[in-house]
Amino acid sequence: MSTTQDRSTDRSFRVTGMDFSGYMTKDAARAIAFYRDVLGLEPVLLYPDDRGAEYELADGTTFGLFGGGGNVMPFQPGNGILFAVDNLERAVEQLKRRGIAVMERETPVCNMAMISDPDGNSVFLHKRKAQ
Repeated sequence: MSTTQDRSTDRSFRVTGMDFSGYMTKDAARAIAFYRDVLGLEPVLLYPDDRGAEYELADGTTFGLFGGGGNVMPFQPGNGILFAVDNLERAVEQLKRRGIAVMERETPVCNMAMISDPDGNSVFLHKRKAQ
């Protein structure tokens, strides 16, 4: 059995970042409205037949919503998107004013606030602490 170091020298490529991540939705129009109205995200691409959207973020990454109505794959909620925000305190205040339940968490390296989208996907607003 080889060690991690041995395996890494065998690779002819390396992961350099994340280009795209997304969530499934049962109702694309409802999800698109949520991400627009609550988070201020405007789609750069709408899929035909109300099947989803893509959002280009300021850092060059892309977030997507996919609604296949069970035709592509069965719906499964996700829980791993952390959106970087410039002012987490203001974001939390605005969410609470809208009546959205927010779970706040602090770690040694960041602060975050978790909300749920209409399909039950966990959406984290995230702010790294200054190093």
